Amino acid sequence: MNNAYLGYSAKRVTQALVVILLTYVFTFVVVSILPGDPVTNLLRSPDSGFSEAEIQEIIAAQGLDKPIPEQLWTSLSNFVTGDLGQSMRSSRPVATLIAEVLPSTLILASTALAVALVLAFGIAYGTRFLPRRFGQGLLRGAPSLFLSVPNFVIGLVLIHAFGFHFGLFNVIEPDSVWATLFAAVALGIPVSAQIAEVLIANLDNEARQEYATVARGRGLGQTRLFVSHLLKPAALPVVTVIALTVGELLGGSLITETVFGRTGVGSLVQRSVSTQDLPVLQAVVSLAAVVFVAVNLLADLIYPLLDPRVKLLGEGRPAAATGKSAAGVPA
Repeated sequence: MNNAYLGYSAKRVTQALVVILLTYVFTFVVVSILPGDPVTNLLRSPDSGFSEAEIQEIIAAQGLDKPIPEQLWTSLSNFVTGDLGQSMRSSRPVATLIAEVLPSTLILASTALAVALVLAFGIAYGTRFLPRRFGQGLLRGAPSLFLSVPNFVIGLVLIHAFGFHFGLFNVIEPDSVWATLFAAVALGIPVSAQIAEVLIANLDNEARQEYATVARGRGLGQTRLFVSHLLKPAALPVVTVIALTVGELLGGSLITETVFGRTGVGSLVQRSVSTQDLPVLQAVVSLAAVVFVAVNLLADLIYPLLDPRVKLLGEGRPAAATGKSAAGVPA
Protein backbone atom coordinates (compact mmCIF):
# COMPACT_ATOMS: atom_id res chain seq x y z
CA MET A 1 0.00 0.00 0.00
CA ASN A 2 1.92 3.05 -1.29
CA ASN A 3 1.67 6.71 -0.49
CA ALA A 4 -0.33 7.41 -3.67
CA TYR A 5 -3.08 5.03 -2.55
CA LEU A 6 -3.09 6.45 0.99
CA GLY A 7 -3.41 9.98 -0.36
CA TYR A 8 -6.17 8.91 -2.75
CA SER A 9 -8.03 7.12 0.07
CA ALA A 10 -7.77 10.13 2.40
CA LYS A 11 -9.13 12.43 -0.31
CA ARG A 12 -12.06 10.12 -1.11
CA VAL A 13 -12.97 9.71 2.58
CA THR A 14 -12.90 13.49 3.06
CA GLN A 15 -15.10 14.00 0.00
CA ALA A 16 -17.56 11.40 1.28
CA LEU A 17 -17.84 13.10 4.67
CA VAL A 18 -18.43 16.47 3.00
CA VAL A 19 -21.19 14.99 0.81
CA ILE A 20 -22.92 13.46 3.84
CA LEU A 21 -22.66 16.74 5.74
CA LEU A 22 -24.07 18.79 2.86
CA THR A 23 -26.89 16.28 2.35
CA TYR A 24 -27.93 16.54 5.98
CA VAL A 25 -27.76 20.35 5.94
CA PHE A 26 -29.77 20.51 2.71
CA THR A 27 -32.42 18.16 4.10
CA PHE A 28 -32.67 20.15 7.32
CA VAL A 29 -32.98 23.48 5.48
CA VAL A 30 -35.64 22.15 3.11
CA VAL A 31 -37.65 20.77 6.02
CA SER A 32 -37.27 24.03 7.94
CA ILE A 33 -38.45 26.31 5.11
CA LEU A 34 -41.35 24.13 3.98
CA PRO A 35 -44.67 25.95 4.23
CA GLY A 36 -46.79 24.83 7.13
CA ASP A 37 -45.34 24.25 10.58
CA PRO A 38 -45.76 20.54 11.41
CA VAL A 39 -45.89 21.34 15.12
CA THR A 40 -48.69 23.81 14.54
CA ASN A 41 -50.51 21.41 12.25
CA LEU A 42 -50.22 18.61 14.77
CA LEU A 43 -50.66 20.29 18.14
CA ARG A 44 -53.10 23.04 17.19
CA SER A 45 -55.50 20.74 15.36
CA PRO A 46 -59.00 20.61 16.89
CA ASP A 47 -58.50 16.96 17.87
CA SER A 48 -55.22 17.46 19.77
CA GLY A 49 -56.73 18.90 22.96
CA PHE A 50 -53.57 20.82 23.88
CA SER A 51 -53.75 24.24 25.45
CA GLU A 52 -51.59 27.11 24.18
CA ALA A 53 -49.35 26.84 27.26
CA GLU A 54 -48.81 23.13 26.64
CA ILE A 55 -48.04 23.78 22.99
CA GLN A 56 -45.42 26.37 23.89
CA GLU A 57 -43.89 23.95 26.39
CA ILE A 58 -43.61 21.23 23.75
CA ILE A 59 -42.08 23.66 21.25
CA ALA A 60 -39.49 24.73 23.83
CA ALA A 61 -38.72 21.12 24.74
CA GLN A 62 -38.10 20.28 21.07
CA GLY A 63 -35.89 23.39 20.68
CA LEU A 64 -38.10 24.69 17.86
CA ASP A 65 -38.18 28.18 19.36
CA LYS A 66 -34.44 28.66 18.77
CA PRO A 67 -32.85 30.25 15.67
CA ILE A 68 -32.47 27.98 12.64
CA PRO A 69 -28.63 27.87 12.76
CA GLU A 70 -28.76 26.78 16.41
CA GLN A 71 -31.38 24.15 15.59
CA LEU A 72 -29.19 22.90 12.73
CA TRP A 73 -26.11 22.62 14.96
CA THR A 74 -28.04 20.74 17.64
CA SER A 75 -29.65 18.43 15.11
CA LEU A 76 -26.35 17.71 13.36
CA SER A 77 -24.58 17.05 16.67
CA ASN A 78 -27.30 14.61 17.68
CA PHE A 79 -27.16 12.90 14.28
CA VAL A 80 -23.40 12.34 14.55
CA THR A 81 -23.86 10.70 17.95
CA GLY A 82 -26.68 8.47 16.69
CA ASP A 83 -29.56 10.44 18.20
CA LEU A 84 -32.14 10.76 15.40
CA GLY A 85 -34.74 12.49 17.54
CA GLN A 86 -38.29 11.47 18.36
CA SER A 87 -41.27 10.82 16.15
CA MET A 88 -43.80 13.65 16.33
CA ARG A 89 -46.66 11.17 16.00
CA SER A 90 -45.72 8.26 18.24
CA SER A 91 -43.21 10.06 20.53
CA ARG A 92 -40.92 7.06 20.09
CA PRO A 93 -37.21 7.37 19.20
CA VAL A 94 -36.75 7.53 15.45
CA ALA A 95 -33.77 5.20 15.70
CA THR A 96 -36.02 2.55 17.27
CA LEU A 97 -38.64 2.94 14.54
CA ILE A 98 -36.01 2.52 11.81
CA ALA A 99 -34.32 -0.40 13.57
CA GLU A 100 -37.63 -2.28 13.67
CA VAL A 101 -38.18 -2.14 9.90
CA LEU A 102 -34.62 -1.94 8.55
CA PRO A 103 -33.87 -5.72 8.60
CA SER A 104 -36.78 -6.44 6.24
CA THR A 105 -35.56 -3.82 3.75
CA LEU A 106 -31.96 -5.04 3.95
CA ILE A 107 -33.05 -8.63 3.28
CA LEU A 108 -35.08 -7.51 0.27
CA ALA A 109 -32.33 -5.27 -1.14
CA SER A 110 -29.54 -7.84 -0.67
CA THR A 111 -31.63 -10.63 -2.22
CA ALA A 112 -32.52 -8.35 -5.13
CA LEU A 113 -28.84 -7.59 -5.68
CA ALA A 114 -28.07 -11.34 -5.74
CA VAL A 115 -30.88 -11.88 -8.28
CA ALA A 116 -29.57 -8.98 -10.40
CA LEU A 117 -26.04 -10.39 -10.43
CA VAL A 118 -27.22 -13.89 -11.40
CA LEU A 119 -29.36 -12.49 -14.22
CA ALA A 120 -26.64 -10.15 -15.47
CA PHE A 121 -23.90 -12.78 -15.53
CA GLY A 122 -26.28 -15.33 -17.08
CA ILE A 123 -27.21 -12.92 -19.87
CA ALA A 124 -23.58 -11.99 -20.46
CA TYR A 125 -22.54 -15.64 -20.58
CA GLY A 126 -25.32 -16.41 -23.06
CA THR A 127 -24.24 -13.62 -25.40
CA ARG A 128 -20.82 -15.26 -25.71
CA PHE A 129 -21.90 -18.85 -26.37
CA LEU A 130 -25.44 -19.02 -27.73
CA PRO A 131 -25.71 -19.02 -31.53
CA ARG A 132 -26.77 -15.63 -32.81
CA ARG A 133 -29.92 -16.99 -34.45
CA PHE A 134 -30.90 -18.99 -31.33
CA GLY A 135 -31.15 -16.24 -28.79
CA GLN A 136 -27.91 -14.23 -28.69
CA GLY A 137 -29.59 -11.25 -30.30
CA LEU A 138 -32.56 -11.60 -27.96
CA LEU A 139 -30.29 -11.72 -24.91
CA ARG A 140 -28.47 -8.57 -26.01
CA GLY A 141 -31.82 -6.80 -26.14
CA ALA A 142 -32.94 -8.09 -22.74
CA PRO A 143 -31.30 -5.28 -20.68
CA SER A 144 -33.17 -2.64 -22.67
CA LEU A 145 -36.42 -4.52 -22.07
CA PHE A 146 -35.71 -4.81 -18.35
CA LEU A 147 -35.04 -1.07 -18.08
CA SER A 148 -38.25 -0.16 -19.91
CA VAL A 149 -40.57 -2.00 -17.49
CA PRO A 150 -41.07 -0.40 -14.02
CA ASN A 151 -40.47 -2.71 -11.08
CA PHE A 152 -43.98 -2.19 -9.72
CA VAL A 153 -45.42 -3.54 -12.99
CA ILE A 154 -43.14 -6.57 -12.73
CA GLY A 155 -44.26 -7.01 -9.12
CA LEU A 156 -47.94 -6.92 -10.01
CA VAL A 157 -47.41 -9.50 -12.77
CA LEU A 158 -45.49 -11.79 -10.40
CA ILE A 159 -48.18 -11.48 -7.72
CA HIS A 160 -50.91 -12.32 -10.22
CA ALA A 161 -49.03 -15.23 -11.80
CA PHE A 162 -47.25 -16.88 -8.88
CA GLY A 163 -49.38 -15.65 -5.98
CA PHE A 164 -52.93 -16.03 -7.30
CA HIS A 165 -52.60 -18.36 -10.29
CA PHE A 166 -49.94 -20.87 -9.21
CA GLY A 167 -50.30 -20.28 -5.46
CA LEU A 168 -46.56 -20.41 -4.70
CA PHE A 169 -46.89 -17.79 -1.98
CA ASN A 170 -49.67 -16.24 0.07
CA VAL A 171 -50.14 -12.52 -0.52
CA ILE A 172 -51.17 -12.06 3.12
CA GLU A 173 -47.76 -13.41 4.21
CA PRO A 174 -45.39 -10.98 2.48
CA ASP A 175 -42.38 -11.92 4.62
CA SER A 176 -42.39 -15.61 3.67
CA VAL A 177 -39.44 -17.04 1.74
CA TRP A 178 -41.27 -17.28 -1.59
CA ALA A 179 -42.86 -13.85 -1.26
CA THR A 180 -39.47 -12.32 -0.44
CA LEU A 181 -37.90 -14.08 -3.42
CA PHE A 182 -40.48 -12.81 -5.90
CA ALA A 183 -40.29 -9.32 -4.43
CA ALA A 184 -36.52 -9.48 -4.92
CA VAL A 185 -37.01 -10.63 -8.51
CA ALA A 186 -39.29 -7.65 -9.19
CA LEU A 187 -36.67 -5.31 -7.73
CA GLY A 188 -33.64 -7.08 -9.20
CA ILE A 189 -34.72 -7.31 -12.85
CA PRO A 190 -34.36 -3.56 -13.65
CA VAL A 191 -31.11 -3.39 -11.65
CA SER A 192 -29.65 -6.33 -13.59
CA ALA A 193 -30.03 -4.41 -16.86
CA GLN A 194 -27.33 -1.86 -16.04
CA ILE A 195 -24.92 -4.53 -14.79
CA ALA A 196 -25.52 -6.71 -17.86
CA GLU A 197 -24.98 -3.80 -20.28
CA VAL A 198 -21.60 -2.96 -18.75
CA LEU A 199 -20.55 -6.61 -18.55
CA ILE A 200 -21.50 -7.39 -22.16
CA ALA A 201 -19.68 -4.31 -23.47
CA ASN A 202 -16.54 -5.15 -21.53
CA LEU A 203 -16.64 -8.82 -22.56
CA ASP A 204 -16.83 -7.74 -26.20
CA ASN A 205 -13.88 -5.41 -25.62
CA GLU A 206 -11.77 -8.05 -23.86
CA ALA A 207 -12.57 -10.67 -26.51
CA ARG A 208 -10.92 -8.42 -29.11
CA GLN A 209 -7.67 -8.08 -27.19
CA GLU A 210 -4.47 -9.80 -28.37
CA TYR A 211 -4.23 -12.12 -25.36
CA ALA A 212 -7.67 -13.56 -26.20
CA THR A 213 -6.59 -14.16 -29.80
CA VAL A 214 -3.41 -15.89 -28.62
CA ALA A 215 -5.39 -18.06 -26.18
CA ARG A 216 -7.72 -19.17 -28.96
CA GLY A 217 -4.73 -19.90 -31.19
CA ARG A 218 -3.36 -22.23 -28.53
CA GLY A 219 -6.56 -24.21 -28.61
CA LEU A 220 -8.11 -22.90 -25.38
CA GLY A 221 -11.80 -23.78 -25.14
CA GLN A 222 -14.47 -21.11 -25.11
CA THR A 223 -15.65 -21.89 -21.58
CA ARG A 224 -12.13 -21.86 -20.14
CA LEU A 225 -11.30 -18.68 -22.05
CA PHE A 226 -14.42 -17.04 -20.64
CA VAL A 227 -13.85 -18.10 -17.02
CA SER A 228 -10.07 -17.82 -16.79
CA HIS A 229 -9.29 -14.85 -19.02
CA LEU A 230 -12.28 -12.75 -20.04
CA LEU A 231 -14.52 -12.70 -16.99
CA LYS A 232 -12.23 -11.08 -14.39
CA PRO A 233 -11.10 -7.99 -16.34
CA ALA A 234 -14.59 -7.55 -17.80
CA ALA A 235 -16.25 -7.84 -14.38
CA LEU A 236 -14.09 -5.25 -12.62
CA PRO A 237 -16.16 -2.24 -13.83
CA VAL A 238 -19.22 -4.03 -12.43
CA VAL A 239 -17.93 -3.04 -8.96
CA THR A 240 -18.54 0.59 -9.86
CA VAL A 241 -21.94 -0.15 -11.40
CA ILE A 242 -23.07 -2.08 -8.31
CA ALA A 243 -22.12 0.87 -6.12
CA LEU A 244 -24.10 3.24 -8.34
CA THR A 245 -27.17 0.97 -8.31
CA VAL A 246 -27.43 1.07 -4.50
CA GLY A 247 -29.58 4.19 -4.80
CA GLU A 248 -31.88 2.36 -7.22
CA LEU A 249 -32.10 -0.59 -4.83
CA LEU A 250 -33.01 1.68 -1.93
CA GLY A 251 -35.55 3.69 -3.90
CA GLY A 252 -36.99 0.64 -5.63
CA SER A 253 -37.36 -1.25 -2.37
CA LEU A 254 -39.76 1.43 -1.11
CA ILE A 255 -42.06 0.85 -4.09
CA THR A 256 -41.66 -2.93 -4.04
CA GLU A 257 -42.50 -3.11 -0.33
CA THR A 258 -45.71 -1.21 -0.99
CA VAL A 259 -46.69 -3.48 -3.90
CA PHE A 260 -46.02 -6.69 -1.93
CA GLY A 261 -47.37 -5.32 1.36
CA ARG A 262 -44.08 -5.74 3.22
CA THR A 263 -43.34 -3.88 6.44
CA GLY A 264 -40.06 -2.06 5.87
CA VAL A 265 -38.53 1.35 5.46
CA GLY A 266 -40.95 1.97 2.60
CA SER A 267 -44.03 1.57 4.79
CA LEU A 268 -42.39 3.74 7.46
CA VAL A 269 -41.75 6.49 4.91
CA GLN A 270 -45.29 6.20 3.58
CA ARG A 271 -46.77 6.64 7.05
CA SER A 272 -44.42 9.51 7.83
CA VAL A 273 -45.35 11.36 4.65
CA SER A 274 -49.08 10.98 5.27
CA THR A 275 -48.75 12.17 8.88
CA GLN A 276 -46.07 14.85 8.24
CA ASP A 277 -43.69 13.15 10.66
CA LEU A 278 -40.68 15.20 9.56
CA PRO A 279 -38.08 13.86 12.05
CA VAL A 280 -38.60 10.36 10.65
CA LEU A 281 -38.40 11.57 7.04
CA GLN A 282 -35.24 13.56 7.69
CA ALA A 283 -33.60 10.60 9.41
CA VAL A 284 -34.47 8.18 6.58
CA VAL A 285 -33.20 10.56 3.88
CA SER A 286 -29.98 11.22 5.79
CA LEU A 287 -29.31 7.53 6.48
CA ALA A 288 -30.01 6.66 2.84
CA ALA A 289 -27.43 9.25 1.81
CA VAL A 290 -24.91 7.78 4.27
CA VAL A 291 -25.44 4.26 2.87
CA PHE A 292 -25.16 5.41 -0.74
CA VAL A 293 -22.00 7.45 -0.14
CA ALA A 294 -20.42 4.69 2.00
CA VAL A 295 -20.97 2.00 -0.65
CA ASN A 296 -19.56 4.21 -3.42
CA LEU A 297 -16.61 5.08 -1.21
CA LEU A 298 -15.95 1.39 -0.60
CA ALA A 299 -16.04 0.71 -4.35
CA ASP A 300 -13.59 3.55 -5.00
CA LEU A 301 -11.20 2.24 -2.34
CA ILE A 302 -11.17 -1.42 -3.38
CA TYR A 303 -11.00 -0.82 -7.14
CA PRO A 304 -7.26 0.06 -7.19
CA LEU A 305 -6.61 -3.05 -5.10
CA LEU A 306 -8.43 -5.33 -7.56
CA ASP A 307 -6.94 -4.01 -10.79
CA PRO A 308 -3.17 -3.31 -10.90
CA ARG A 309 -3.66 -1.39 -14.17
CA VAL A 310 -5.56 1.36 -12.37
CA LYS A 311 -4.00 4.80 -12.47
CA LEU A 312 -5.03 6.90 -9.50
CA LEU A 313 -6.26 10.18 -10.88
CA GLY A 314 -6.29 13.47 -9.09
CA GLU A 315 -10.08 13.61 -9.13
CA GLY A 316 -13.00 11.28 -9.56
CA ARG A 317 -12.91 7.53 -9.89
CA PRO A 318 -9.89 5.42 -10.86
CA ALA A 319 -9.23 5.29 -14.58
CA ALA A 320 -10.22 1.63 -14.97
CA ALA A 321 -13.69 2.42 -13.65
CA THR A 322 -14.40 4.25 -16.88
CA GLY A 323 -13.10 1.45 -19.09
CA LYS A 324 -9.57 2.91 -19.44
CA SER A 325 -6.36 1.27 -18.38
CA ALA A 326 -3.43 2.98 -16.65
CA ALA A 327 -1.92 3.74 -20.02
CA GLY A 328 -5.04 5.59 -21.07
CA VAL A 329 -6.06 3.06 -23.72
CA PRO A 330 -9.09 0.78 -23.63
CA ALA A 331 -8.62 -1.92 -21.01
